Amino acid sequence: MNEDQLRMLYRQVILDHSQHPHHHGTLSDGSHEQQLENPTCGDVITVQVRLGEDGTHIQDIAFNGSGCTISQASASMMTDVVQGKTIDQARDAVYLFSQMITGDKTTKEMDQVLGDAALLAGVRAFPARIKCATLAWKALDQALPGFPKEDNAID
Repeated sequence: MNEDQLRMLYRQVILDHSQHPHHHGTLSDGSHEQQLENPTCGDVITVQVRLGEDGTHIQDIAFNGSGCTISQASASMMTDVVQGKTIDQARDAVYLFSQMITGDKTTKEMDQVLGDAALLAGVRAFPARIKCATLAWKALDQALPGFPKEDNAID
C-alpha cells in the first residue's frame, strides 16, 4: 500500500467514526459526566461514564453533542479505547493521546493503547484542530473521579 492509499484509508476510518460514532447517546444510569465546549469552532461534547461496582473501571461510556468531523470521530475513538478499562488506564490513554497530538512523534505504545485514535496523529499539523481532537478526551479526564478541580458525580 503506497502512502496516498494509506492516507485515504486513515481518512475513511475517521469519517466512518464521525458518521457512525460508537457509544453515541446518553447513559440513563451514568455515574459521572462532564460537558466541555470549544468556543473557537462550536464543538460541544458531553461524556458520561458508569463505573463498575468496585468504582475502579469504566463499565459503560457514552458521549453526545455536536461538532466537526474531528471532534466527533475522536470522541467515538476515545470511547472504544477506554470502555472496560480502569480509571488509571483511561487516564494513561488520555495522557498518551495528548502527547501524540501535541508532540512531534508517535510511539508504538501510543499505537497499541490508542488503537484507531492513533490515526488522529496527523491533526498535530493543524494547530486549530488540536482542541477539536482533544475535547472528548479532556471531558473524560474531568468526568472521572479524582480529577483535581471538582467532583463530577451526577447527583
